[in-house]
Amino acid sequence: MTQLPPASRRVSAALHHAGLSAEIREFDASTRTAQDAASAIGTTVGQIVKSLVFLAGDRPVLALVSGSNQLDTPKLQAITGRAVNKADATLVREATGYAIGGVPPAGFPSPIDTYIDQDLLQHEELWAAAGTPHHVFRITPPDLVRLTAGTVANLRRDPP
Repeated sequence: MTQLPPASRRVSAALHHAGLSAEIREFDASTRTAQDAASAIGTTVGQIVKSLVFLAGDRPVLALVSGSNQLDTPKLQAITGRAVNKADATLVREATGYAIGGVPPAGFPSPIDTYIDQDLLQHEELWAAAGTPHHVFRITPPDLVRLTAGTVANLRRDPP
């Protein structure tokens, strides 16, 4: 096995600190999008954890959304009680320490309020980014909730 890049080593350390032993896997193909990740891993899009960073007022927040869902920003706004806007690439890196496409659910320079799409809890296993667009790890829904101390909520945009 090749040595993990620094970003993935930070994710591994965060998992270890939380008492989780998760193997970080590297793929030649990009896992930047939920569909790319599902194809590379050989799983369903719904089992992919999309990490979406927003500003709620002036504070970054993280929404962990099932790969098969779109986030309903008004629902996130109602939960946070603040106006919600998508963070740009610079803010994502500043808040998380990772680039878009590789943002994991944990391992940040400082804690980030996290909200978890309730639809993720219906799966036995999930796959989340591990710091780069080519690295992922497997995690169970209860471990994801424990790792992030996230609030589980209905974040899915309902079809029109």
